Amino acid sequence: MRQITLILIMLLLVFTGCNSSKTKKSPLSKTGGQPSRTTGWQANDMEVFGFTDPAYIEQQTGPGLVLVQGGTFTMGRIDEDVMRDWDNTPRRVTIASFYMDETEVTNLDYRQYLAWLRYVYPGNSEVYQKALPDTLVWREELAYNEPWVGNYLRHPSYSNYPVVGVSWIQANNYCKWRTDRVNEYLLVENGYLALDSAQRDANTFSTEGYLMNHYQGTPGQYDERIRWENGLLLPNYRLPTEAEWEYAALGLIGEADGELLTQRRMYPWSGTFIREDQKNAKGQMRANYVRGRGDYMGMAGALNDAADIAGDVFSYAPNDYGIYCMAGNVNEWVADVYRPLTPFDVEEFQPFRGNVITEYRRDAQGNVLFNDLGQPVLDTVADYRNYGDGDYRSLTDQSKWLQKQDSLSTNDMYVQSKSAGVISSMITDRERVYKGGSWRDRAYWLNPGSRRHLDERDARADIGFRCAMTRLGPPIQGKTSKK
Repeated sequence: MRQITLILIMLLLVFTGCNSSKTKKSPLSKTGGQPSRTTGWQANDMEVFGFTDPAYIEQQTGPGLVLVQGGTFTMGRIDEDVMRDWDNTPRRVTIASFYMDETEVTNLDYRQYLAWLRYVYPGNSEVYQKALPDTLVWREELAYNEPWVGNYLRHPSYSNYPVVGVSWIQANNYCKWRTDRVNEYLLVENGYLALDSAQRDANTFSTEGYLMNHYQGTPGQYDERIRWENGLLLPNYRLPTEAEWEYAALGLIGEADGELLTQRRMYPWSGTFIREDQKNAKGQMRANYVRGRGDYMGMAGALNDAADIAGDVFSYAPNDYGIYCMAGNVNEWVADVYRPLTPFDVEEFQPFRGNVITEYRRDAQGNVLFNDLGQPVLDTVADYRNYGDGDYRSLTDQSKWLQKQDSLSTNDMYVQSKSAGVISSMITDRERVYKGGSWRDRAYWLNPGSRRHLDERDARADIGFRCAMTRLGPPIQGKTSKK
């Protein structure tokens, strides 16, 4: 009996020692911070109402991202519009600094996403199935593309190739997943959470769930639970807006002398040609595209196109922001809803069409509701995708001109039949912009000012995507205030 008692005492001491090691003060808070300029109370003294002043410098760059310093530029197509679309008239706008992926999202990146879904939601195959790219986009009636149907996504030979067959909706879901995995990693790496390999279904880490105390996880070595005010967690990964994408693609930082723009670029590189003019690479193509009818990669023995279909995301030189393949390889989804009249109703700062405002759904006690996947339930409170559409100046049905009703919608603008659901054009609130040109496009589409559109539920073998992230704080890296 005495031996059992001694063993229990020893185990108690061990566990007590372990627990005491997890009560360390968070390094994100300064020890004895500066007195508040507002009240005089000392910051970071937990006996003083829990007020903290985090030792924060500036937003760190998320994995895979590069900083795109913002500024003003002329958005739109300034060269000849040979397609006569007239949907991207030049206009002067300003873009705030933001982050963008160095490359397109690759097959390897996306397979990591699929593997996580299958691991975390083992009893919900629908989640995994909805995320799968449509590999049948490779199938053609009069071409032998079957090898890519079964191999392009899965085979390691194509790991560093851009993922395709992904709809706009799927791309957005990937961005959300990536946000949560990056923030979970930051919490684990900095000692605020222990790795939770047992998370499943509703008990799954999400950034919102953690901040709302819905997801508890396993505490790390520090006793503090991170809040948004600590500055450790990153903003959402997301699709870039059309304006951000076009601005980043042009890379005009390399053509600026102070505030003097020395050259308006036609492509993401200097000059007006699509072949290299440097001696060591003279004549080689600067992007992966179709050079002429039936010519996808050049002559055997002298291939200068790097790929027959899409190619490695690092195949060509980056632009002046350090971003690869902003022209050719694959087209890329952007966040905007497509409208041909966008240039005429654009905001001068951060132009974007597609705002859908949501709020968290709450129960009677005010608690946020979460679904079976551990994600908060959202309700739409405002939808600005068709803002300004259907006004008396743009209606196809001229009998409605005299009404001048602000309540008129996109359908009023584009539906020419009184039959329900009959639409005379492809323009709806689900139609999304894609840009950049691809491995099966002519050089015309390599211009960052060109734009096309596709239903957000559809996918193609020449459309991929890359992620962006909002820059919080000063637009220039390293420019922080001194206390």
